[in-house]
Amino acid sequence: MEKELAYPSRTKGIIMVLASSLFWGASGVIAQFLFQKQGVGVEWLVTVRLLLAGLLLLLFAAIKEKKAIFDMWRDRFSWPSLVLFSLLGMLGVQYTFFAAIKSGNAATATVLQYLAPVLIVLYLAIRSKARPASKEVIAVLLSLLGTFFLVTGGNLNELTISGKALAWGLSSAVALTFYTLHPLELLKRWGSILVVGWAMTVAGAAFSFIHPPWKFEGTISLATVAGVSFVIVFGTLLAFYFYVESLRYLRASETSLLACAEPLSAVFLSVFLLGVPFGFGEWFGTTCIIITVLMLSRAK
Repeated sequence: MEKELAYPSRTKGIIMVLASSLFWGASGVIAQFLFQKQGVGVEWLVTVRLLLAGLLLLLFAAIKEKKAIFDMWRDRFSWPSLVLFSLLGMLGVQYTFFAAIKSGNAATATVLQYLAPVLIVLYLAIRSKARPASKEVIAVLLSLLGTFFLVTGGNLNELTISGKALAWGLSSAVALTFYTLHPLELLKRWGSILVVGWAMTVAGAAFSFIHPPWKFEGTISLATVAGVSFVIVFGTLLAFYFYVESLRYLRASETSLLACAEPLSAVFLSVFLLGVPFGFGEWFGTTCIIITVLMLSRAK
C-alpha cells in the first residue's frame, strides 16, 4: 500500500518542481519584454516585485502556517544575519539578474546565473583547503567551456552579448552564491517561507529609498500590467511555493536536478517568443553549463 501511494506523491512533486522552473524561466522572458518593449525600469520592477512578493509571503506564513512572523526580529543572532542576507543576497540576486536581462536577454542571463554551483564548489574547496574531487574539476572546466561558447558563439573575435550583459550575468552568479550559502542557519531555524518573505520585504523597503515604487517608468498598458502581475505572482510567489512544497515529495538532490528545466525554459521561450538569436555555439554552451549543474547536483 505504501508503494502505491508513493508514486502519485512523487508525480505531484515532479509536476510542482517543473512548474516552478517553468514559472521562473518565463518570468525572466517576460521581464525582458517589459524592459525592452514597454520601457519599464529595472529599479522599479525590482522594488515592486520584492515588496509585494515579500509581504504576501509573510501574510501566507502568518495566516496559513500560523507562524509568529516577528519572532525572528527578537532574536539578537538572527536579525543581523537576515539584514545581511536581504541586502547582499536577495537584493543582489534580484537586481543583477534583471540588469543582465535588460543589458542582454533572459536566456543568457539565466544560464550565466547557473554558474553559481561552480562558484560554490570553488569557495568550499578553498575554505576547507581540500582538493576538489575529479568530478568537480571536470565540472568547473566544462562550465568554463560552456561560458566561452555562450558569450562568443564559438567566435574568438566577438561577443554575442555586450560586455555589460556579461558583467551583470557573472555578478548574478556571484550574488546567487552568497544567497545560497549565507542563510543556512536562518533556514534551519525559521523555515524558508519566513526567511525569504522577510528578506524580500527588507530588500524592497531598502531599495525604495533608491527608487520609490510610486515612480513608475514605462508604458502603462494591459500588457504591462499582465506582465508585472505574472512576474510577481507566478514568477515569484507560486514558483517559490511550488519549489519548497516539492521537497515534501522528492529528495533535495532530485529537486535540484529537475530545477535545471529553468534555464532551458528561459532559452526556448526567449528564442520562440522574443526571437532572441541562439546559434549552435550558444546552444552548445548552454548544454555544457546544464551538464555541469547536473554533475554537481549528484556530487556529495
